[in-house]
Amino acid sequence: MNEPGSELRKPPWIRVRLPSGRQYVRVNELKKAKSLHTVCEEALCPNIGECWSKGNATFLILGDTCSRDCRFCAVRHGKPEGLDWGEPVRVAEAVAAMGLKHVVITSVTRDDLPDGGAGIFAETIRQVHSRAAPCTVEVLIPDFKGDPEALNVVLEAMPEVLGHNVETVPRLYGKVRPQAVYLRSLEVLGMAKRMNRKVLSKSGFMVGLGESTDELLEVMDHLRQVGCDILSIGQYLRPTRLHLPVARYYAPEEFETLKKIGHKKGFRWVESGPLVRSSYGAEAQARELLAPWPGGCGSFEVRPHGR
Repeated sequence: MNEPGSELRKPPWIRVRLPSGRQYVRVNELKKAKSLHTVCEEALCPNIGECWSKGNATFLILGDTCSRDCRFCAVRHGKPEGLDWGEPVRVAEAVAAMGLKHVVITSVTRDDLPDGGAGIFAETIRQVHSRAAPCTVEVLIPDFKGDPEALNVVLEAMPEVLGHNVETVPRLYGKVRPQAVYLRSLEVLGMAKRMNRKVLSKSGFMVGLGESTDELLEVMDHLRQVGCDILSIGQYLRPTRLHLPVARYYAPEEFETLKKIGHKKGFRWVESGPLVRSSYGAEAQARELLAPWPGGCGSFEVRPHGR
């Protein structure tokens, strides 16, 4: 582990593709035209060049200012402004214009709102299903302070995939996610599965913050106990010197080992690699694990796991 404030040299397998190409420009122009935010930019995602060049983007709703201050995240924090109820339509129009088959929608945390922003999430899901059918929708939600009513509002809009990240092991929550609660995040995932078993549930965590292998395996067990279907595992990369330093870099073989362990523990899909983030490979996951059935847009059944 490196000392606080010091900087480990990035290993050769941490390679980021520079943004370029016609599709990248098109996504950027569309985002600006619709006055939308993407987590790709706000969180300084290392995959922005790869994803935007393929015409993909992860939309960030509820503004660009988070009410929490997690020590790993580059998204701006402070006092958020009001709600923009025109945002769901603009997101849906952008999804339709991009011709997406699967879209990931996330948000800043809005503890200032009575419903945590659940209403905007639900309306965005409905608008995408209405205006960009047959695109499937994956939402990556905050914890809504554990409010079951807010969670149910989102689920009633029928996203095909609902994600909520635990981010790290419980021992590190105090310094990594000081305003979050590990058990509350687990309960959100558990409630989601109890409320609607047709919706695939998804979570993820970072490595390289000082956790042990045993702690990671324990988190996997906890996620399986609440019925989590999809797991993403990625390397923590320090956004700025104001954020937590990287304790160590995991080798590609270690990510492969974690992936194999995750499959043995029963996850239906494990996305594991140095540059993996929550939405990385999301379209492939949806294509593999969701099978359309008669019932219209937004109606899907979970395909038996064959991986």
